[in-house]
Amino acid sequence: MAKFYGIVGYAETAETKPGVWKPIIVEKEYFGDLVRNTRRYESADQVNDNLTIANEISIVADPYAYENFHAMRYVEFMGAKWKISNVEVQRPRLILTIGGVYNG
Repeated sequence: MAKFYGIVGYAETAETKPGVWKPIIVEKEYFGDLVRNTRRYESADQVNDNLTIANEISIVADPYAYENFHAMRYVEFMGAKWKISNVEVQRPRLILTIGGVYNG
C-alpha cells in the first residue's frame, strides 16, 4: 500500500458582499494511504479521450474533516486536482474515491 500526503479542498460558503454568498475553497493537508490505484480513458465527442482515475485514498481524519466531509471537493494527487466523487466514513479514517480532473 502506497503512502499519501496531500491537500484536500473544501468549499465553504461565505458572504462576500451583503446578501451575496459564494463558495470559498479552504485547503487542509492530510496523511494517509493509497488504497486503490486505477485509471481509464472515456471516449467523448472530442479528438482526445478524457482521463479518469478511480483511486481510493484513505486519509487520517481530524475533527474538521468529520464535520465537513460533505463539503470536500478535490484532492491534490500526482500534481493535479481530482474531484472527490464519494466519501466513506470509517473512523478514524475517511475513504475518498476520486474521479475526473477538478475544474474549480
